[in-house]
Amino acid sequence: MNLFVIRHAIAEDASPDLDDAHRELTDDGIRKLRQVVKGLRKLDISFDRVITSPWARALHTARLLAPITDELPIATDLLCVPPRAELLALIAERNEDTAVVGHEPWLSELVAWLAFADTRHGEAVLIKKAGLVWLEGSSVPGGMMVRALLPPRLIRAAR
Repeated sequence: MNLFVIRHAIAEDASPDLDDAHRELTDDGIRKLRQVVKGLRKLDISFDRVITSPWARALHTARLLAPITDELPIATDLLCVPPRAELLALIAERNEDTAVVGHEPWLSELVAWLAFADTRHGEAVLIKKAGLVWLEGSSVPGGMMVRALLPPRLIRAAR
């Protein structure tokens, strides 16, 4: 299977008076993400399904992926915490090209767990906002290979 790990687009800055889960995408984040989607389409990358964090900025990012997926995003709290076996089971549930949309540092830990069988190597993976990591293989610890790590600037240039 192909798994595409996508960090949410540029969001409002964190502040003490704003709950982190409610931070929205900025206008610039939306604009740049739309360009990323055009670039992904040009690169012939699409998803059979999208699994997302329910936090506002990730859910909005997932919804903006609509031009390259046929299904509505599936929201799960499993993308709001360090990765665990239940998330891998959800990813593996259907052997389809799947995108997961979420937050750092948990996404880098997920990539490290799937590629290197150890979440402690997450700091070796840098996923920029609206960036993508393409993995291929089985959704088990150490069962996937990193095919590409694409920063958003490179994806936008493909459009």
